[in-house]
Amino acid sequence: MALAVAFAATFALLGVGSGTGVGSALQNFFSSSSSSGPSISHLQKKVDEHPNNAADWRALATALEQKHQTTDAISALQRYTSLKPKDADAFTELAAQYTQQATDLQTQVSSAQQAANTANPSQTFDPPATTPLGQVFQSSKGLQSPITQVVSGQSTAAATNLYQQYSQVLSQREGAYKSVAKLKPSDATAQISLGQAALDAQDTATAITAFKTFLKLAPTDPEAAYARSALKQLQPAKKK
Repeated sequence: MALAVAFAATFALLGVGSGTGVGSALQNFFSSSSSSGPSISHLQKKVDEHPNNAADWRALATALEQKHQTTDAISALQRYTSLKPKDADAFTELAAQYTQQATDLQTQVSSAQQAANTANPSQTFDPPATTPLGQVFQSSKGLQSPITQVVSGQSTAAATNLYQQYSQVLSQREGAYKSVAKLKPSDATAQISLGQAALDAQDTATAITAFKTFLKLAPTDPEAAYARSALKQLQPAKKK
């Protein structure tokens, strides 16, 4: 399925790089998020009572992250960053959560596709291919089993919906890294992370700018070779 190929090609870009890229941000975050603290219900009550208390929202986000409640953690971080728009670390944390959400969506799509392939209704309900009627069903120009049509349509709709969610998450992650890069314009890690996030979101212009800025800031960084390679592929694509 073309959608599956596009999904896999896009997601394969996540985490490329050796240390300063996007993949390490998520790994570094989870390695530092294992301590216990106030309960989620207690923190939720606090933010309900004081919705403009940034510290409470940040504490809630951390508690949710530790419980791997990614969607709720993202919501809490979105609220926190709206109250503290100059907190670059919080935007980096938010981007890491978007990466986790994208990973979860990829797993859902892969599982859905595998289930659809395994439970192919045509193998059970269509006439045998050796019979005249079965040969008609097997022909691409002939009849298609109504059951196959229904299941195929449902699978396609589900995969399309998940892919749309995935694309939206990648765009949101790029937005978070844009905020980091704006707050820390001289930070090479912020630029390479933005470049990678923009690449994943298929935002060629932003990716090119970010990679070029990264190379100006850190031309000898271990990630420099990757940035140069990405630019060679992106710039011809932009000219077309």
